[in-house]
Amino acid sequence: MKKFLTLLLFFSILSPSISQERWISGIITDGYAPLENVQVQVVNQALVSVSDEDGRYSINASPGDKLFYASDGMEPLQIRVEDVTRTLNIDMFPKVEKLDNVTVTGKRNRSQKELELAYFDNPNIIKTAFGYLDKTRASYSVRMLNSNQILPGEYDLANVLRGRFAGVSVRAGLGFSRGISFSNTSADVGFQGLTGVGGQRAVFIRSGRAIFDIDGQIFTDFPDFIDVQNIERIAVIASAAGATKYGFLGRGGVIVINTKTGTALPKDKNGLVLDRMRLRDNYLQEKVLTSHEVDRNAPTYLKELQSSNSFTSAKESFEANAKKYSSSYSFVLDSYQFFHDVLNEVDYADDIIEKAFFTFGNNPIYLKALSYIYEEQGRHEKANEALKDVFILRPNYAQSYRDLANSSRNLRDSRRSAELHTRYLHLLDEGFMQADTSTFTTLMNREFDNLLTLEKTDVMGQSRSRKVKVKEPNFEGTRLVFEWNDSEAEFELQFVNPDNQFYTWKHTLRDNPEVIQKEKDFGYSCSEYLIDQSLSGTWKINMNYLGNKSLTPTYLKASIYYNYGSKSQRKEVKVFKLGIKDVNQELFRVQSVAANVSR
Repeated sequence: MKKFLTLLLFFSILSPSISQERWISGIITDGYAPLENVQVQVVNQALVSVSDEDGRYSINASPGDKLFYASDGMEPLQIRVEDVTRTLNIDMFPKVEKLDNVTVTGKRNRSQKELELAYFDNPNIIKTAFGYLDKTRASYSVRMLNSNQILPGEYDLANVLRGRFAGVSVRAGLGFSRGISFSNTSADVGFQGLTGVGGQRAVFIRSGRAIFDIDGQIFTDFPDFIDVQNIERIAVIASAAGATKYGFLGRGGVIVINTKTGTALPKDKNGLVLDRMRLRDNYLQEKVLTSHEVDRNAPTYLKELQSSNSFTSAKESFEANAKKYSSSYSFVLDSYQFFHDVLNEVDYADDIIEKAFFTFGNNPIYLKALSYIYEEQGRHEKANEALKDVFILRPNYAQSYRDLANSSRNLRDSRRSAELHTRYLHLLDEGFMQADTSTFTTLMNREFDNLLTLEKTDVMGQSRSRKVKVKEPNFEGTRLVFEWNDSEAEFELQFVNPDNQFYTWKHTLRDNPEVIQKEKDFGYSCSEYLIDQSLSGTWKINMNYLGNKSLTPTYLKASIYYNYGSKSQRKEVKVFKLGIKDVNQELFRVQSVAANVSR
């Protein structure tokens, strides 16, 4: 039976989803007032709706369809319909028109120190043997590729160059008549020696033989020693103007490669790694709500439960409100948490969930929120059951595999966790699922590597584990993973370092529409942040919640990994119900020896 269920789930991924048309409705505003005559269209179909004077609209669509919102003077929006989509309340933003005949001038040339400090935040900067180069300020063409555009498992540099850069070809059996290998520590280039090398692969940019600049060292031969997965950035300089510093060897063009291990973080005069937050005047000054201030805005039914002086009175209060709030899954979850966490009435709390399954059992948003709460409580078996239900409902979502893999690990079933990771990788290899190399697949790979590093014997057995070499972890420190149950959620996540300077990630349609679109296309709602070991002290994690296009709250799970990648690694889970909008609230604090946050 188990094998049959596994095959059923596997083949459901291969089958196209059954069209489930439904009415999508909502209200469109400019953030303050309703917008009339907004056109709402199902992309690539003739279905069009127009909002009325109250901003209301409705349109028939199926999961997977994309709705396009357009109005004169407003920025257009595109939103993908999901399995749970019923209500989409949309805020549109004024269109920013470019002004003609207006020239804004700024500092043209930046110092090498400025470019060094901006390197990790600016994907247009590459480090060469002659210093840092910003392709946006260069007087010649520079084509670039970043690590997030390199697929997991790619190992052949020739294929990366051939497949990503037009006009670049790789030929075999060619070599310089004299294979010259040299390096430099300044702008002056000195020969290390002459070697007769032939029969190797060579790269040509159009008709010229290219040389390689790798972490400041220059090579004329093809660098077969390069680990493609260790590449941070690649630049192709084809023009003579760009390659002139390399002399006659650069006449065929230059391939510049920065590796992850060969590119150091910028340091201050004392040799300490610089926190990129501290490079800007971004000290936190605004008011941030505490958890107690947020609790004052709890729903009436929850305040009534909290004011109960016994289990009997709390039960009467719950049953009196149950009919009124029967359509609210947050009412169910709030009540469950109160009876379980506060009164320790576990059986009664479980009965609340069991009865609610008739209404919400097919709602993955509810099930994910429930699994968050179960995990925070340490009820890993129940969290696993909820996530299995999500998997059956969403077999095409990448996160369904990650969630079950991590849940199995919580249950100390390392082998099952590894199986789910490898199944996901197999589906990527076979083309049944797509890889998001910039965010989700990187996150999955990190977690799989961590599993194999710390629990290799449990996964492979005593005899096999001795023979298998596991890749060394590429990060040790504090790792934060955030997950939200509703993919429509918009928010601003703020990290405040021990010096009270902050960095904000804006998960909004206005600021990062491509990020939200990508999350829906691949099927995930999570992000990770790494705090490396540079600055000790207390970090504050804040959030400004902006809503989820409906009147329901969003549940956020934060997994905090201390000493990530080491044998002393431990995890703490915190769950937050987000309902108050447009205020910055403190979620939690982290004691860490860390300074640099990266995503």
